[in-house]
Amino acid sequence: MFKRIIFLFWGLFLYSLGIVMTIKGNLGTGPWDALHLGITNYLPLTMGQVSQLTGIVVILLGWTLGMKPGWGTIANMYFIGLFIDLLLGGDWVGTPETWLGRLVILLGGVLVIGWASYFYLSAALGAGPRDGFMVGSVQKTGWPVWKMRTLIEASVTVLGYFLGGPIGVGTLIVAFTLGPSIQWAFSVMGARAQDIRHDGLLLPVWRAGAPQPAVGGAGDGQSPAKPAGPPAEVGDCAEQ
Repeated sequence: MFKRIIFLFWGLFLYSLGIVMTIKGNLGTGPWDALHLGITNYLPLTMGQVSQLTGIVVILLGWTLGMKPGWGTIANMYFIGLFIDLLLGGDWVGTPETWLGRLVILLGGVLVIGWASYFYLSAALGAGPRDGFMVGSVQKTGWPVWKMRTLIEASVTVLGYFLGGPIGVGTLIVAFTLGPSIQWAFSVMGARAQDIRHDGLLLPVWRAGAPQPAVGGAGDGQSPAKPAGPPAEVGDCAEQ
């Protein structure tokens, strides 16, 4: 269990770092981050705080759709927002002066998010709030994952744009490269996101000799599959 918690928090920190890198690229952020930054134009809140509040709303929406959160879901909602504010406030990541430099840091952020997704999902303590909402919507509507994800992210992008969020070429780059980045990280580790069985808020009591969910590594492909819901693409399992 200790190893799973380490994986979870290391993944959440890396995810926050990746988000900050895409912001500092100044070419446009991912849809949800554009929405969060757009909201900060109208409320006296930091981006991290907006991310946390949005996460709460999305968790509740997912719950109404039958997607119960795990402790990892709650940690995702709170700590990613906290880490984002710490990283932005400490100016840990600078903004490159050249267009090429901004592109490099943007793509670096996407790469970091891919590995972050591997670590926090491999902890098997619950997927991100937005992913739970998407999967719940798929189960309720019967739509394919790609169609529901496109609808949600297109809607979020439009809302972020009208709120003054940073929509640009970087938004398209993130949209088309994030899924492959996550897929690559899982492939390198010989694992599949869709094979991970996440624990809910009521964690099982492990007895001596009882099987436990694997955390990362080449053996994860043998983990029990999720009991319900349609299979999801790897890139669809790692929203915040």
